This record gives sequence, C-alpha cells and structure tokens, in this order.
Amino acid sequence: MAILIAAVLLLTTVMAGNLSSRFGLPALIGFLALGMLAGSDGLGGIVFDDYVLAQTIGVLCLIFILFSGGLDTDWGAVRGVAAPALVLATLGVLMSAGIIAAIAMLVLDFSWLQGFLLGAVVASTDAAAVFAIVRAQSKPLKPEIAGLIELESGSNDPGAIFLVGATLLLIGGAAPLGALAGDFAIQMLVGACTGVLVGFLTPLALNRARLGVAGLAFVTSVAVALFAFGGAEVAYGNGFLAAYVAGIVAGNRDFTAKREVLLFQDGLAWLAQVVMFVSLGLLVFPSQLPDVVIPGLVITAALMFVARPISVFVCLAPFRRFDWRVKTFVAWAGLRGAVPIVLATFPIVAGAPSAQTIFNIVFFVVVASNLIQGPTLGPLAHRLGLTEAAAIASPPRQDETDSASEHSR
Repeated sequence: MAILIAAVLLLTTVMAGNLSSRFGLPALIGFLALGMLAGSDGLGGIVFDDYVLAQTIGVLCLIFILFSGGLDTDWGAVRGVAAPALVLATLGVLMSAGIIAAIAMLVLDFSWLQGFLLGAVVASTDAAAVFAIVRAQSKPLKPEIAGLIELESGSNDPGAIFLVGATLLLIGGAAPLGALAGDFAIQMLVGACTGVLVGFLTPLALNRARLGVAGLAFVTSVAVALFAFGGAEVAYGNGFLAAYVAGIVAGNRDFTAKREVLLFQDGLAWLAQVVMFVSLGLLVFPSQLPDVVIPGLVITAALMFVARPISVFVCLAPFRRFDWRVKTFVAWAGLRGAVPIVLATFPIVAGAPSAQTIFNIVFFVVVASNLIQGPTLGPLAHRLGLTEAAAIASPPRQDETDSASEHSR
C-alpha cells in the first residue's frame, strides 16, 4: 500500500509542478503545495515531523541537483563571469545575511546571533529554482547574464551552509569567531580541489572501463556525485562545492555515453527536486503560518528590495561591464528555494532558540519569493533588453549601417 501511495504521490507531484509552470510559476510551488496538501494539516493526513530525516533527504537531493547543474554548465560560456559570480557567492551571501540580521533584530526582537542565523538561512539563491527558470525562458537570456546567475546560484550554497553551521556553533559557544574564518577558507579550498580531481578523473575512468552497457555508466555517474561529496567531507572540505565543481569539470570533457549520462542525471535531478520539495512540504503545518505572515512579509520585502539589491550592486561594482540593467536583473533573479528550507531544519535539529519560528518564516519567504519573482523574471529581462531576442531585434548602429552601405557599393 505504501508503494502505491508513493507512486500516486510522485505522479500527482509531476502534474502539480507542470500545472504551476503553465501559470508562469516555478515548478517547486506545485511540489511544495502538494506536500502541504498531503501533510498532517492537509487532506492526505500524512504525519511527518522527522526533521533529521528531512535534512538527510535534502542533503542527498542537493548533491544530485548540484552535480547535474554542473554537468549542464558550459565552462566556456561562464568562464568570463567566474570572478563576479564567486564574489556574489561569498561576499554577497555574507552581506545579505548581515542586512537581514539587522532587520530581524529590529522587527522580530531577535538577538544578533538569532538574526544572523535567519539571515544566513535565507541568504543563498536556489540552484534548482534558478536553473529551471533561466533555462525555461521562451526568450533566452544573453549567455553572459545566464552564466553569471547560474554559476552564482550553484556556488553560493556552500557559503550559506557554512554560515549556518558556524552561527549554530557560536550560539552553542562551541567555537571562537576567529577560528571560523580559517575553517571557511580551508573547506572551500579542499572542496574545490576535490571537485576538480574527481571531475578530471571521471572521464578517464569511464573511457578506460569501456562499459558495454549504458546503464553501468548511469550507476557510475551516481557514484561519482556521491564520491565527490563524501571525499570532500572526509577531507574536511565542502562536499556541496565538490559535487558542483566535479559536475562542471566532467561535463566539459568527453567520455563514454556522455549524452545518455547527461539525460539520466537531468532526470535524476528532477526526481531529487520532487522528493525534496514534497518532503519539505510535509514538514510544514499550514495552521502555523498565519502567525508569521507579518514578519514573513517584512523579511521577504527586506530580502527582495534591500539585502539582495545592495549586495549585488556592491559586489558587481568593480566589474564595470555590468551596467545598472544587468545588476537590477541579477538582484531580482535571487530566487529562494529548497536550500533555505533545508537549512532551516538545522536550527531545529540543533535545538536553537526560536528555531520553529525561523523555519516557518523561511518557508513563507521561499513561497513568496517564487510567487512574486518567478513569473516576472522573463518580462523583466525582456523589458531591460537582456534577452537574445531583444539583442537580435534591436536596430543596427549608425556605423554598422554606413559600413554595410559602403560594402554594397
């Protein structure tokens, strides 16, 4: 019976995600809504309040989402925006967390550490949501802008995860502040190096193995994602960064059954999104959400119109090739998704003060972000002239017209 219920739930989730996409909303809205509907407060009546299990499911799903996102990333297209993307993924996350912390102290009467914990949880953009939105646009973004947003969203999760863990250690008094900065540098460096090594060795191993069955290549790709994450974690590195970097390095090299592996990993990433969002939706008790509507709206507005724009404009200021239009769009493209909700389970598991309130606020922020920002990304990009169609349709410059006339003569 349980297997039948799982099958029905998966099929219904796919239909819910497809339905939400038809209305211009990210698919995760449909996934989360179905999870809430199937939960203990909904029609399904499924009781699920195991935050440790939900956290484990979320971590496993994020590994494959990031690995698949890396495989689909064309390094040649994003190499030129690697520097600004990494600045956004590190300094931008830290700035957003700090600004939200200050606002939470004023509005929610949180302590500094509680406010920073909330800020760190919601600071990163969601790779799955951004990948899906950017690649589903009917009028594609200019490659440089799409690459900047995708690379940032794929690489800013490790920073947010570290900040959440570090803040929980500070709340528990388990670590001095000075030691955490060094830990961050070591984790990022080891994670990146592990990812490069695994990503480089994977095509060599697949080519030398000469697997006669494509299915074995699928199994190998799953093992590679887990190996990159696990290897980095054992070496005291950041496993999420390792999985993403391994995907980028492997995806930009040729190997046996590459096309089939890419298709398989894309399907696996979608399955991971479904499982993750539904399980997170099951954790939510809709009856508790009315209590956080006002603070949720305040934090959502602060994130959309204060924290994210300030961090984007400051971080991209040294990169003069990005004008105000690009910065505005990148600021608005900071969708929140599964990562903040998964991170919001960490304070609950750790027994941090106000942990349940933080979880409910974060869930509200994620839903509001996707309902407001998701449907408006395409129209905003077109209005700002940042789509490929807009570039093609724009009239030629006068010097180009003169050159063409001269050539015709």
